[in-house]
Amino acid sequence: MENRNIFWIFGILQSVTLGAIIFLIFRSLNMISEGEVIGPDTQILLSTLFPLFLLVVEYTIYSKD
Repeated sequence: MENRNIFWIFGILQSVTLGAIIFLIFRSLNMISEGEVIGPDTQILLSTLFPLFLLVVEYTIYSKD
């Protein structure tokens, strides 16, 4: 039970950090380029769904034990 709590704490922390990094990378690319690299809706979608998918995959791998 203790390991599961630790997994959720660090898993959520990792996902939030990854989402913020993805969001900031695309935001900075939009600022640097003259046109938009991707739209704001796609930027938010990618920065939420990719870390969420990664968390689900890590949980399925972790819970196999």
